[in-house]
Amino acid sequence: MTMQAFTKNFADNSTEAGFQFTFYCDICHDGYKTAFVESATYKKRGLLRMFGDAASLLGSLTGSTNIGNTIERGANNISTRFNGMSPEWQKEHDAAFEAAQQEALGHFMRCPHCRAYVCETDWNEQSGLCVKCAPRVNVEIAAAHAGKMAQDIRAAAKTAQVFSGRIENLQTLCPACGKPSGTGKFCANCGASLALNKCPACGAQAQQGAQFCGECGHKL
Repeated sequence: MTMQAFTKNFADNSTEAGFQFTFYCDICHDGYKTAFVESATYKKRGLLRMFGDAASLLGSLTGSTNIGNTIERGANNISTRFNGMSPEWQKEHDAAFEAAQQEALGHFMRCPHCRAYVCETDWNEQSGLCVKCAPRVNVEIAAAHAGKMAQDIRAAAKTAQVFSGRIENLQTLCPACGKPSGTGKFCANCGASLALNKCPACGAQAQQGAQFCGECGHKL
């Protein structure tokens, strides 16, 4: 039997022990997982194994092993059939899938316009369509408003002056002690004067400790 889901977005989480399915919204892909249904054939096989082990133990105690061996062979045959998933399991699986669809249908709506199956979050109850075909007006207004606000912020940031102070080197080294002198007129470490020297030849100013004028090269 070919499985036909009410929505093409589903996952089969079934195992040998039972059946479970997850159906997904066609828009946001959030999933709904159905209740787990135990496999009767799997449970029956477990009971046969338990009964076979008990009968084998009873036969060894009484000296009669025929019954135990027969039951063990039957349990082994069932186990072998399960390796390829038995027809009984397949029938259970198909029935469980049909029941799972009926369970999941209560959590999805089908859009009459695009035919998609969507969850409650993606369903516009006012228009009776999915939010892809009929977006919620209040959500679109809020999103557009937020987008315009972000655009205005970026535009304003391009023309805003973020720094108006003076750019200067605050780590001036004292010509006397060689350590950072600070921003005052005298070194904060040794007290040496930080006033600029004046070149006697050209009158240009030169830092303390300079041996030659940076303008004319005259020896200071």
